[in-house]
Amino acid sequence: MILVWIYSVIAGILSFFLLLPFWTTLVALLFGKEKLGKPKNDVAYDYGVIITAYKNVKIAQGLVKSLLAQKYDKLHIYLVADECNPEDWDFEHEKLTVFFPNPPLRLKAKSIIYAMENFVREHDYTAVFDADNLAHPEFFNVINRYAQHGHRAIQGQRTAKNLNTKFAKADALGEFYKNHVERYAPYLIGSSSVISGSGMAVETKLYWSYLMGKDIQAGKDQWKKMLQEDKILQNFLLRRNEKIVYALDAIVYDEKVTTGDQVETQRSRWLFSYFQNMPNALGIIRRGLLGLSFNQLFFGLMTISPPMFILLFGSLAFGLIGLFLVPAVAVSLLFSTVIFVLNIFLVLKLAKAPKEVWEVVWSLPAFVWKQLTGLFKMKDPNKNFKHTEHTVDVDIEEVLKKEK
Repeated sequence: MILVWIYSVIAGILSFFLLLPFWTTLVALLFGKEKLGKPKNDVAYDYGVIITAYKNVKIAQGLVKSLLAQKYDKLHIYLVADECNPEDWDFEHEKLTVFFPNPPLRLKAKSIIYAMENFVREHDYTAVFDADNLAHPEFFNVINRYAQHGHRAIQGQRTAKNLNTKFAKADALGEFYKNHVERYAPYLIGSSSVISGSGMAVETKLYWSYLMGKDIQAGKDQWKKMLQEDKILQNFLLRRNEKIVYALDAIVYDEKVTTGDQVETQRSRWLFSYFQNMPNALGIIRRGLLGLSFNQLFFGLMTISPPMFILLFGSLAFGLIGLFLVPAVAVSLLFSTVIFVLNIFLVLKLAKAPKEVWEVVWSLPAFVWKQLTGLFKMKDPNKNFKHTEHTVDVDIEEVLKKEK
């Protein structure tokens, strides 16, 4: 009897998280809308744009050129080339400041702090990019529209700049799904977007407060065991009940992993960070319940929801086992699993995923297998968490031409 009760409770929790993406998608589709309304001002805000490069400064050249080609003028670019060879960079511009820190920083948060401490002037907002990104020419025009409405934390839409291997296509599929389920749909129904890690802009004073907070300051000495910066940032913002808005048309092109080894390395780091962040997600849920804040409650549920492959295959295995224990509950769990899978296809349709992404659906088992093997590399982050190498060197014109 106790075993049946325990099984039923676990199956109920799994079913809840399986159905949460579907209900989020459905409610956003039927009732969600962007409520920007009339802007509070017509200010052209000043943006400090930070690029963090590690061991490969050449890959940032495409991003720098895409930022200098923006149809928005009020910005200055800061490229922090950590552990990079100065001889590998020969590009200069009046809107560009390049740093080669000595001694090396070896941590993204330290690179961002270094850049902000050396701003050439005070900036209203700080935007952060990874070196492998590319920015659409209208990126800052779109971001500034949200800033004019008083929003202090704005996440752009990150999408693939390369679909050159089956692993890159599978990675892009996951990004399309997460962009819709964890960012766009929650924003439309009144909660916050999950931060992507790049392509976001935050009011500078607010961003500096986050960097000087105890989580970042303590994490600087933890090296690779430090919680990922994007999670610390979103936790910081949600504890203050700030809303992270999602700028769907502020497009950032991001390099997708191209090999199985890259998937394993990247996902092991992400999985470690997910489990590490669980207490924070629970804390935000608690704040949402006690403070009657839908923003905090829903965001906490989204961030504590298990990673897709763990949720899907864990529920499938648990449901099949339950057929011999509590058939009615097990069937209900398996039905929820089917809804979860169907919702993935619905989201890809709503997100207008390109045909290359649809084609890779049948190759997903190889991608999932590398994620599973990544689970076993979490036990020693300092040894196993290697920097993802970026090799796709294209410029914004090439990417835009392919899109057309």
